[in-house]
Amino acid sequence: MTIPTTQAVGDGYLFIDGKFQPADSQETVQDINPATEQPICEVAWAGTSDLDRAVQAARRAFDMGPWPSMPAKERGRLLLRIADGIEAAGEELALLETLDVGKPITFTRGFDVRAAAEIFRYYAGMVEQLEGAARPAGARSLQYTRREPLGVVGAITPFNFPLNLAVNKIAPALAAGNTIVHKPAEQTPLTALALARVMAEAGLPEGVHNVVTGGGATVGAALVEHPGIDKISFTGSTATGKRLIAAAAGTLKKVTVELGGKGANIVFGDADIEPAVQAAFQAGFFNTGQFCMSGSRLLVHRSVHDQVVDALTGVLGAIPVGDPQDESTVLGPLAHRQQLDKVVEYVGIGRAEGATVAFGGERGHDGPGYFHQPTLFTGAHPQMRIAQEEIFGPVVTVLPFDTDEEAVEIANGTPYGLAAGLHTRDVRRAHTVAARLQAGIVWVNTWAAFENSTSFGGYKSSGYGRELGPEGIEEYLQYKTVYVNVD
Repeated sequence: MTIPTTQAVGDGYLFIDGKFQPADSQETVQDINPATEQPICEVAWAGTSDLDRAVQAARRAFDMGPWPSMPAKERGRLLLRIADGIEAAGEELALLETLDVGKPITFTRGFDVRAAAEIFRYYAGMVEQLEGAARPAGARSLQYTRREPLGVVGAITPFNFPLNLAVNKIAPALAAGNTIVHKPAEQTPLTALALARVMAEAGLPEGVHNVVTGGGATVGAALVEHPGIDKISFTGSTATGKRLIAAAAGTLKKVTVELGGKGANIVFGDADIEPAVQAAFQAGFFNTGQFCMSGSRLLVHRSVHDQVVDALTGVLGAIPVGDPQDESTVLGPLAHRQQLDKVVEYVGIGRAEGATVAFGGERGHDGPGYFHQPTLFTGAHPQMRIAQEEIFGPVVTVLPFDTDEEAVEIANGTPYGLAAGLHTRDVRRAHTVAARLQAGIVWVNTWAAFENSTSFGGYKSSGYGRELGPEGIEEYLQYKTVYVNVD
């Protein structure tokens, strides 16, 4: 495979007002391949003046451009053309995601690119459904509601699913008639730039979608505080989300935040062990554990604890770890050095707390790259830091339980509430426990199954607002009531 060399993968360009252009400072940084620790390309390092240019472009496109007033059918057709463009550029997008994140190429092809196109198609189909409602009124008056776009949306996305999590925000925001300024994660900006090119080639009007690459402390903070932004949609850590919410309050922006997680994956004594173990691997180690909805806490009934641990250890020992461009690879590196250092730190914390490393526990394989072995802790208790705090890496902590009530108590016993799961043959137990789990999405006898028609989002410190489904587009709409006196 060769690395694409178009402007869309860097060369020091931002995407503002329908074209690639350099940052005002002309400053660039190297984008690093986490599997090799070698530079991929140069990426523009924007400043606040660049951010202001992007906001002004988006503001003009919303206030004076054709996008918000474009007929719904035409806007839907354009979103469909974007979906087609994503599929046409699928190999490039998949490779860029693999190079930038370290995610295996089979996953970026089979999930990230496919899902991005499908999300655009889903919201293209919703554009003509954004109707209002007539409300009862007196004989000489008429009342009706309108659902209207918010204005300019600031989208801030993380490093773990750069393409997919960007599209989760961009597609519904565009479908609702908004314009966008997108600030991708500074470590993984490449698919955001490539997507901008695809969208422009599909015919998206100038200024409707803008991409500004740079630091979160500068460009990200300026985006949140900018008076020209009407809405912030953020995916990232809980700590950053809290600071963002406080900063956005100064201009009374609407905010959606999808934050951290510490998902509980519960295996009851009556579960089918083999599929439960496969789901436990998916829950804990998909995308090298860099998944806010990961099942990083594996709660196992004491009667099957050793059986589950032995089986999962066997799975981990057989998983190919290595070059993400190799189609046989299942587990790649962490996305950047700081994340690797964080995982190493937490493995040390787990050992110091007295937990036992049942598998892994060390940095990755011979050679370069930000690799870490998949790691399984046993002998832990629910209040250990490794069972309470988000690690965001390939580390799973096993916690035994004896009763359904204890399992629910442990599962709900963290500040987070993004995802949870359970494995049982008992239909009554499945529905009863699912209803009691404090999480925005609960999987039964599976993990990480998504449909574009169903939403997800957080309870508690995992944030608020929803993405995907009809609820996802509501985050980018506001309601207006019109009262007409016909007397």
